[in-house]
Amino acid sequence: MQRVFIVSDGTGRTAELALNAALTQFPGVPMSYERRPGVTSKRQIARIINEAKYSGGFIIHTLVEDEIRSFMLKLCRLNNIESIDIMGPLLSRLSNQFSISPSEKPGLFNHLNEEYFRRVETMNFAFKHDDGLRIDELNKAEIVLLGVSRTFKTPLSIYLAFKRWFVANVPIILDIDLPAEVYKVPPERVFCLMTNAKRLSDLRQVRNERLKEAAGDYSRLNYVKRELLFARKLFHRQPKWSVINVTNKSIEEIASEIIALHRAESRPNQYDLIHNEMI
Repeated sequence: MQRVFIVSDGTGRTAELALNAALTQFPGVPMSYERRPGVTSKRQIARIINEAKYSGGFIIHTLVEDEIRSFMLKLCRLNNIESIDIMGPLLSRLSNQFSISPSEKPGLFNHLNEEYFRRVETMNFAFKHDDGLRIDELNKAEIVLLGVSRTFKTPLSIYLAFKRWFVANVPIILDIDLPAEVYKVPPERVFCLMTNAKRLSDLRQVRNERLKEAAGDYSRLNYVKRELLFARKLFHRQPKWSVINVTNKSIEEIASEIIALHRAESRPNQYDLIHNEMI
C-alpha cells in the first residue's frame, strides 16, 4: 500500500482536499495518507523525510515559506523521495496573472519554480554532456558515469537528470585512455559501470543485427571480454571511484544505488545535523 505524507505549514486541509479530488480518477488504488500540519522547521522536515524514506512513501506539500520549501525540495532530492508541490505552481501562476508577488512573502516568487527550472537545467546538461561531449566542462557535473558501450550510460544520465542531478557520461573505448579531465573530478562523483560479458555480448548482438552485422567485432564475446578487462584496469587507477554492477538491473535500481553512494560519500556539511536527527 502506497503511503502519502501531506505536509503543510498550516492545517494541511487544502492539500488533503486536492488529493482526494485527484484520487477519484484512480479508483481501487491502495493508499493511505496522513497529515503533518504546522511544519515550520528543518528538523520537522527531516523527521518526515525519514518516515517517507523508510516506508517507501512520497510527499505532498503546501509549504509557502521559501526557505522551508527549498529545504524540502533539496532533502527530497538527496534522499530520492518524490514530492509534489501543490501551492508553489499556483502562487506562481497567480503572480503572473496579477503581476505581483504574494504579499505574505515578497521574495517567494523567485523560488516558486526552483524545482521545475532545475529539472530543465539538469536535462539540458545531460544532453549536452552525453557520450563524452564538452569534456572540458566535466567539473560542473555532480555525477560522472564511465562505462563501455551498452552499459546504460545515456538512459541513466537522463533518468538521473529527471531526478534533478547534473550528470555527464564518458565512454570507455578499448586501448584508449580516459581524458585527463576525468581524473580531475572529485572521486566521489565518479561511478564506473560494469556488467557481465555474456550479457553485454547478447545486448550488443541485438544492436548488431539491426545494423546488419555492420558493427564487426563489437558484439563478439572475446572482444567484449577484452573491453571489460581494459575498463576494469582504468577503474582501478582511482580506488575511490565507485564501481556499479549493472547486470540485470533496472535503470531505477542502478540510479538509486548511485544516489545512495553519492549521498554517503559527499553529504554536504549543511545536512550533518539533519542526518543525525534522521538516524
